[in-house]
Amino acid sequence: MALWGGRFQSGSSEYFKTFNDSLHFDQALILQDIEGSIAWSKAIYQAGVLALEEQQALEQALYELAELAKAGELDIINSNAEDIHSYVEAKLTEKLGDVAKKLHTGRSRNDQVATDLRLWCKQQNDELQGLLRTCQQSLVALAEANKQHIFPGYTHLQRAQPVRFAHWCLAYVEMLKRDEKRLVAANKHINQCPLGSGALAGVVYDINREQLAHDLGFDSPCLNSLDAVSDRDFVLELLFAASTSMMHLSRMAEDLIFFNSGEASFITLGDQVTSGSSLMPQKKNPDALELIRGKCGRVFGSLQGLLVTLKGLPLAYNKDMQEDKEGIFDAVNQWQQCLLMANEVVNSIEVRSDQCKKAAAEGYSNATELADYLVAKGVPFRTAHEISGQVVLYAIGQQEPIERLRLDELQQFSSLIENDVYQFLDLEHLVDKRSTIGGTGIEAVNKAIESFRHELGVANFTIRDAKLTDLRGISKLVNYWADKEENLPRSEQELIQFIRDFAVVESEGQICGCAALYMYSTGLAEIRSLGVSVNHQGHGYGKALVEHLLKRAETLALNKVLALTRKPEFFSRLGFSLSDKHHLPEKVMKDCEPCPKKHACDETALIYYVNRII
Repeated sequence: MALWGGRFQSGSSEYFKTFNDSLHFDQALILQDIEGSIAWSKAIYQAGVLALEEQQALEQALYELAELAKAGELDIINSNAEDIHSYVEAKLTEKLGDVAKKLHTGRSRNDQVATDLRLWCKQQNDELQGLLRTCQQSLVALAEANKQHIFPGYTHLQRAQPVRFAHWCLAYVEMLKRDEKRLVAANKHINQCPLGSGALAGVVYDINREQLAHDLGFDSPCLNSLDAVSDRDFVLELLFAASTSMMHLSRMAEDLIFFNSGEASFITLGDQVTSGSSLMPQKKNPDALELIRGKCGRVFGSLQGLLVTLKGLPLAYNKDMQEDKEGIFDAVNQWQQCLLMANEVVNSIEVRSDQCKKAAAEGYSNATELADYLVAKGVPFRTAHEISGQVVLYAIGQQEPIERLRLDELQQFSSLIENDVYQFLDLEHLVDKRSTIGGTGIEAVNKAIESFRHELGVANFTIRDAKLTDLRGISKLVNYWADKEENLPRSEQELIQFIRDFAVVESEGQICGCAALYMYSTGLAEIRSLGVSVNHQGHGYGKALVEHLLKRAETLALNKVLALTRKPEFFSRLGFSLSDKHHLPEKVMKDCEPCPKKHACDETALIYYVNRII
């Protein structure tokens, strides 16, 4: 079914229909299309286009369609629909008749598809940030387990200076951390809502676009209708983030392929991420890493393809922009799969310490230390560099490492070389000298690991529902933050009464965080008394507590979860949307009576929609 047939006297040719239709790939947006349609039905009801019973019928039918989609019970691809928008409208028309035809009032497929794609990108962005953090955590764990191992560092693929294996791991943590930050930055541009822009010029109906944006979880509406329907910068930014991260994963794969090779033998990869040869039984091939390296070009191609597509387009929407989806769908999928695979590879690595140390001791990687030793004796660096090079040349001729040369052999190049030189040529010594920030010495590496553990929340803790025995710890936390005017005070008797509402963070037998999910009788719940001990902040405990309570809300089939807070950005990152305090139920506002700031409230209200479709 097409949505534009009235002006045409004859139908499209079958070839044009196949060429033009996008259902075979944009069916991936069905849940986003339904979510946008629910929000739009509410917006046009508020604008007087729909009666209340019509809006409620549309919303119910859309929820039912979403459930069928999630259950895989829709035969979308074999329908006669042009795209996912016309498919959804056709299904609604089958169920509701003419009421369904009112839903598209004031809306164009131009602002509709832009909204769908932004919603999809927002969801993928959140999932990708989680995958990147998981990969970072695995690399930090690998670093901590292998920080005693020393192996050669390389420049120009030549052995250069020895480094700790942990230092190599942390280099890729830095790269993946930047990848995560790119996603955070990209999300700011994704998080604007095009819906309500019409085809290109806006709409004539009294649509509250601010409320519409917030209902869909966006920060704000797009501010120019021409730009709103034709902007795909947010897709490019996500593709650029994907391309950069895939480049990092490809570099890591290349390193590990070499480290795993017979020529290096620094590591062994697990059987679960390698394969064998159909002809040569001795082979153990690093196929997982080779595929990561190979898929990198595929993601690069999606970025380049969309850049070329967009470069000459006039304002506003053009059908060329239909080419934005297949590339981003594939690129994000490949990136996600590669992050999952990279994490599995990292967790399978075993470091061969004997081979690492042997290789680090070879290759004259301590030649720089000999030069530094001479500098400390007063020799100008350029002269010391030349002397050290002459020693290397002599050692190569003797087929011996520098540290095995006799003192008289070394002294023929400089009389300043004395017996103490050998301690400076020792592998551990020359590595651990480099303990400034960013260095490979054990002190610097330990500090870096601890910093990453703190930043990534790599800590041993448990999130669980509270027990009566947790009362003292909860009371201490609640009243500490009440004194800081961050929470309302709660008496011990009140805490006992509502102990089942609480969840706690337990670390090493200590209650270091708590929060409660207080339920009202309207399908609404409120997150209350959220607080983390000052000594345990920065580990992600607050985030973990809120996520635990949101899962509880979902299990209880609640509709919405409220937060009243002075830190709205924290809750926004967890999927909460801004709300108007004046629209809150009277019971909620009554509970604010004990607050000393009730007449000058500086808290922001946010709502989490538990039964959100995506």
